[in-house]
Amino acid sequence: MNCRVVVEAAVPVFDVETEDEAIRIAISKTGEMLNPDLNYVEINMGERTSPSGEELPPAFIAADEALVALELEMTVFNVEREEHASRIARKEIGQRLENIPLEVQSIEVVDEEEIDDETEDDSDDESETNVDETDELESSEPETETETETESDDEVLPEFEDLVE
Repeated sequence: MNCRVVVEAAVPVFDVETEDEAIRIAISKTGEMLNPDLNYVEINMGERTSPSGEELPPAFIAADEALVALELEMTVFNVEREEHASRIARKEIGQRLENIPLEVQSIEVVDEEEIDDETEDDSDDESETNVDETDELESSEPETETETETESDDEVLPEFEDLVE
């Protein structure tokens, strides 16, 4: 069984003046602590409500210091129960976010089809990136005579780099 776990984190931020600034800094700070080990954890703004049900901004500011509510979402694979998934998520995230309180907000069982769709989307993005990187690597490598001859036959105008040389 695979589960998507959402954990709420209370991230302290110092020397801020506005709520937007506090939120941006908290997301950046959390991303730095999680990456590169947990780059698959999604970081979103949390939701807070007053006791009367009124929505509040995710950041609370007092004396130029803020406490920002963030939601950290990750998928846990091959677990026995939902409780097992929540323990794994809290442990993995908690190891990197020292002195930041965490609380599990929700646990959702995920179908394998949904995970396959997400990984296909991610692999498409990665393959596009890899193609770009491969093109850059190929252009920086020295060309052999046969490659130059076939390229010049196919192209009407020479490459910019050839003109510069």
